[in-house]
Amino acid sequence: MMSDTFEIAILGKGAGAFAAAIKASEKSLGKARIVMVGSGPIGGTCVNVGCVPSKYLLEASHKLFYASRDVFPGVGTVKPAFDFTKLMAGVHTLVENMRREKYEMVLPYYPNVEVIQGEARFESRDTIEVVGGDHKRKISAKNFIVATGSRPTAPPIEGLKQTGYLTSDSVWGLEKRPESLAVIGGGAIGLELGQAFQHLGSQVTVLEAMPRIVPPAEPEVAHTLQSALENEGMKFQLKVRIARVYKKDGKKALEVVTAHGKKELVVDEILVATGRAPNTETLNLDKAQVKTDERGFIIVDKTMRTSNPNIYAAGDCVSKRLMLETLAAREGVVAATNILGGSDEVDYSTAPWAVFTNPQVASVGYTEDEVMQKMNACACRIVKLDRIAKAGIVGARYGLVKLVLDPYTYKVIGVHALTPGATEYIVEGALAIKYGLTYNDLINTTHVFPTLAEGIKLAAQSFVRPVDRMSCCVE
Repeated sequence: MMSDTFEIAILGKGAGAFAAAIKASEKSLGKARIVMVGSGPIGGTCVNVGCVPSKYLLEASHKLFYASRDVFPGVGTVKPAFDFTKLMAGVHTLVENMRREKYEMVLPYYPNVEVIQGEARFESRDTIEVVGGDHKRKISAKNFIVATGSRPTAPPIEGLKQTGYLTSDSVWGLEKRPESLAVIGGGAIGLELGQAFQHLGSQVTVLEAMPRIVPPAEPEVAHTLQSALENEGMKFQLKVRIARVYKKDGKKALEVVTAHGKKELVVDEILVATGRAPNTETLNLDKAQVKTDERGFIIVDKTMRTSNPNIYAAGDCVSKRLMLETLAAREGVVAATNILGGSDEVDYSTAPWAVFTNPQVASVGYTEDEVMQKMNACACRIVKLDRIAKAGIVGARYGLVKLVLDPYTYKVIGVHALTPGATEYIVEGALAIKYGLTYNDLINTTHVFPTLAEGIKLAAQSFVRPVDRMSCCVE
């Protein structure tokens, strides 16, 4: 079998792969011969089973839930009509449209990029075999970018597989809304889907092994978010272990071990949201001399280069702390840039992450605990939501903004927000960290009033005077 030779071969067809292909095409002025190889649907996790469908479901659930809650005096509540089957059909329609518009229709603008449907595996340091349907094809390349993504995993709980469960991939196949739902895992995915189903009428119980939900978040953020979700009817069991899962009277039962003994939780469905595994096990990375960590994630340096200098990696298959679509795209761009003679790096310290519940969690930079461990001191301030004028205007009750400074230079090194729409303004914190701004720079920047984003400025001002001694818009 003769091999076909390319300048760059990209394994994967998701955000990181597309970002790399587009950047490589542009940087080479359309002259580099590029191939993308993948077996899954084009667009990868984010558009098909991740960000796009989950945020759509959340937004729809908010419309249903908050319309029936009394927020403003004199404004009545309504009970909107609800059809779960039609809502899920809307999810699938959006996904199909986004996949077509953001991926399929983009490809013709880059005629030097070929897409091959099939599973790839390395045969050597510079050659892969692609198996798709009834055909095989050998491909050689000067450089490779591995961007094969990740998939949900489930913990080894007795009876879980036999009883059946949902993941963030398979939940989109539901045809009927479960009356009750157990969510195993109190991270971003579990909380987002959990709140969506709670708003749609399911009774949701979150089971988390750690002492608090969203473990990477500031404790104040996690505790306040839990209070907000509990106020909406969600239930939480923290510091628990699930001993086994079994069927009971046509439903699914979980034996939950707590500090006070065992409890039984009986539900219609179980959603597992405890972690992800890299899609690397079939790539034969050892033949390409590409090193991975103990879980199979690919080890890279800041330039996204692997242990093989001609192979780079990007996205959720990479060994790192944050798995984000935007970060995958950035990594793909950096990999492509460096392959074509650049010297770019990924700055993880300014990468924001978020939880799209309502209120939203948005965070960037160091937490207070991380700064204390690193510097043995921290300059931190918290402004609660009731001190932000816009919160009272929109009727938001739960939330805060926390600012973390370098205790010696007073530069901003961490911004953490829990408010409605926090994801829309967290980039201000990212830019402050990236460009070394101090709390004084934030104070001296005019913000729009009234906005929830003003919470960042108020947190900066709280280093100068108590927030309750400030009038609106005071400098």
